[in-house]
Amino acid sequence: MIEKTISEIEAQIGGAEAVSAERKQELLKLLATLKTEVAELSKTHGEQADSIAGFAKVSAHEAMRADQNPQLRELSIRGLRSSTNEFEQSHPHLVQIVNRISQMLSDLGI
Repeated sequence: MIEKTISEIEAQIGGAEAVSAERKQELLKLLATLKTEVAELSKTHGEQADSIAGFAKVSAHEAMRADQNPQLRELSIRGLRSSTNEFEQSHPHLVQIVNRISQMLSDLGI
């Protein structure tokens, strides 16, 4: 499930015409790291890992929409960030990756 979700996010990013090639590459690199981190987390916290992947998908969708709704974009990004709150101590790298992705997706809406 997680790999499928992240593959769908990668496809969304790859097909986004409004995003520069440089930003796409940076996002794709972060997603590759997220995939590894979430796969590791899923071994012990499956539902939480699914939530992180799901919020990442929704956030990417909202950030890549041609006709964006800023409220929906920010709500989805807050959900993504919130999905990692309990892992700040145990999985700091995961939280850093999610925060960086969240920031980049938020910046796309500017």
